[in-house]
Amino acid sequence: MTAHGSVGERIASAIEQDTRLDGLVDGLSGPAEQLVASPGLRDLLTGKQLGHALHPILTDLPIGLWASSWVLDVLPVAGSRRASQRLVGLGVLAAVPTAVTGWAEWARTDGRDVRRAGVVHAAANGAAAALLAGSWLARRSGHHGGGVLLGQLGMLAAGAGGFLGGHLAIGRKVGSSVSRSEPAS
Repeated sequence: MTAHGSVGERIASAIEQDTRLDGLVDGLSGPAEQLVASPGLRDLLTGKQLGHALHPILTDLPIGLWASSWVLDVLPVAGSRRASQRLVGLGVLAAVPTAVTGWAEWARTDGRDVRRAGVVHAAANGAAAALLAGSWLARRSGHHGGGVLLGQLGMLAAGAGGFLGGHLAIGRKVGSSVSRSEPAS
């Protein structure tokens, strides 16, 4: 680590300080707060019953499915194309509740810096899901090579999103406590 922090810390800090993201943060704040306006839904989406955030648990599903597909693409064996396609599709489906719980956590955050990092995290993961949905469609249409390429690009985007997710969860402690009953304003 350098005197100015690691490369990862510098990237996260630059994103957190980027005021160009404020319009997006402002535009998404209202819909996110509406998502958690109902105490029952908020408690469900944030994992209150579990005693900790639900979002990090759910991230294992799409990431695990997509990573498994990646392995089959890199080390193909008989029958792996169809299995890989199914894993990609299941990962795209699993990304939906994962994203919803992430937005519920984001709605509870305080501070523009954390919200800025959150929207970039969501954008990277949204790009991953879109690329992997394209991968599924390409594979389904018989364009396996194009599907694999889109899958590889999707995994790169998921890695970037995962980096910021780790920063938010561990470095910024977003979602580490479900004791708050009211969303941040």
